[in-house]
Amino acid sequence: MLFLVAALLLLGLVLGTVAHAPLGFSVVAGAVIAVWLAVFAARERHARRHHTSTH
Repeated sequence: MLFLVAALLLLGLVLGTVAHAPLGFSVVAGAVIAVWLAVFAARERHARRHHTSTH
């Protein structure tokens, strides 16, 4: 429960910051995060597929 409260507080802080940032910066930051998440997902999928095929 404490983790949930901390996550919501952090989300509120980040959203407040984005609201005051220029639109271009917000779009670039969102694109960077999206690419980072896509790379992470691809690496995890590759690692899981490779791990299950060897066992």
